[in-house]
Amino acid sequence: MTAPLLEVADLTAGYGAAPVLFGMNLTVQAGEVVTLMGRNGMGKTTTIRAVMGLLPPTGGRVLIAGEDMRGRPAHEIARRGLGLVPEGRQIFPTLTVEENLIATAANRLGRGAPRWGLAEVLALFPRLGERRRQMGGSLSGGEQQMLAIGRALMTNPRLLILDEATEGLAPLIREEIWRVLATLKGEGQSILVIDKNVSALLALADRHTVVEKGHVVWEGDTAAFRADGAVIETYLHV
Repeated sequence: MTAPLLEVADLTAGYGAAPVLFGMNLTVQAGEVVTLMGRNGMGKTTTIRAVMGLLPPTGGRVLIAGEDMRGRPAHEIARRGLGLVPEGRQIFPTLTVEENLIATAANRLGRGAPRWGLAEVLALFPRLGERRRQMGGSLSGGEQQMLAIGRALMTNPRLLILDEATEGLAPLIREEIWRVLATLKGEGQSILVIDKNVSALLALADRHTVVEKGHVVWEGDTAAFRADGAVIETYLHV
């Protein structure tokens, strides 16, 4: 049986003396889109940071295609095929759009020609093509988010991870981001996504993981989520 693309098992982590994760569990299979949902401060971003090697876990396991990567540095984890679109975007403001994209270019899949190069990303996001010579810092928030997604795709990741995919973006930009993610899913891209737009997540994803106070309180597919109305009321409404 093929190992999951990503498996998080009994993961614990925190900041200094303040624990945040208390045995997180999460899996993403190849070709699957999975959500990580929960109220603010419940451990979603901390989970992503621990998976990506940006925060050292204190226990548990982070397996990528069956290989335990817990505690490895972020660059090693990225080389295993995880591409992150971080909360806050974190593009390079003093580089042009094109330079931002080229800076991360890699072939993580390691076989044949890479799926994502500069031309393919600019075709996916025509706005970026129109602004390819502009500095990243001069872009709107929505354009910066497109650039952050394009930058992650330029690593040709096995798993694309988005932390707050559309937070704070204008409605038309949000629609474009969801359209792009649906296109990526249709091409077989594995995706792990955090966002507060439950209806958009249900339309996109195969499975959903709901987090409360640093551990999973609900997990299931979209049909099960829709059937369990208490999930939103109990764990997602503020």
